[in-house]
Amino acid sequence: MDLIKLMQDASDLSSDNFIETLDKATTLLRSEQGRIGNFTVNNHLITLEPSGEALVIGDLHGNLESLQVILKTSKFIDRLTAATKDSVLIFLGDYGDRGNKSAEVYFAVLQLKLAFPGQVVLLRGNHEGPPDLMASPHDLPTKFQAKFGENGKFAYQKTRALWSHLYNAVYVPDSYLMVHGGVSPEINSLNDIADADENRNKTVLEDLLWSDPDEDVQDFALSPRGIGKLFGKVVTEAVLRRVNAKILIRGHEANDAGFKINHNSKVLTLFSRKGAPYFNKYGAYLQMALSEKTADVNQLVPFIHKF
Repeated sequence: MDLIKLMQDASDLSSDNFIETLDKATTLLRSEQGRIGNFTVNNHLITLEPSGEALVIGDLHGNLESLQVILKTSKFIDRLTAATKDSVLIFLGDYGDRGNKSAEVYFAVLQLKLAFPGQVVLLRGNHEGPPDLMASPHDLPTKFQAKFGENGKFAYQKTRALWSHLYNAVYVPDSYLMVHGGVSPEINSLNDIADADENRNKTVLEDLLWSDPDEDVQDFALSPRGIGKLFGKVVTEAVLRRVNAKILIRGHEANDAGFKINHNSKVLTLFSRKGAPYFNKYGAYLQMALSEKTADVNQLVPFIHKF
């Protein structure tokens, strides 16, 4: 896959091409179960082998330029095409809303998934939630209408159909738990994460999509977002212990440096886009070797790239 062509195809995107891509990606994701490439699928949970290299990208929110910068700087498409096939590209969710290139970002991300199905993982963010857990304001329908005119509503419906097939988390045994938002005090095992959806473990799903770490909360508290919780280091440590992980990697929060560290260096937040309406000075992504044993986030800082 050529990065320049991918970005050009995204910029020149037609509604027909977009809908065709959505249909193919939805069919692919619906079929994923069991061993696929470098990972194993159990309902909404991806278990990833602790080997090879990973590129972890946080919220993009319709910013195609940030995605292009990340892929160009990391040279990760070249790594995905290498003969070893041991590189994995992980998106932490929130592909659209807030940015004017929402359809284009969805297209580029889904094209990557279709080209490298066993090496690309798409997590579900709060901007890909079920109807009663959706972000507000939700401007994706407006963005699609501006892009596709009378076909915008149909493109939006197709995009919503994709969301329930996205994943809740990536788990690397004895190392990492990766989610979009946060962890829930109701998580007692990996199965609680794998089974969480609109119909089962709904509270867990809400926390995975919406919750945030807080240094002033020991356990958990109501979130100012109105959905999800603020969770303290006690919850972080308990959940990581229960699932046998050392570090929580998540997105969901804009910050000026592009990343932040919480809870005694057990939580890493990545925010991977720049520009209005967030106005953060930097975006950031993580590029790391999965085989390296890491006890806290400080050991990952050299592998966090700001742009």
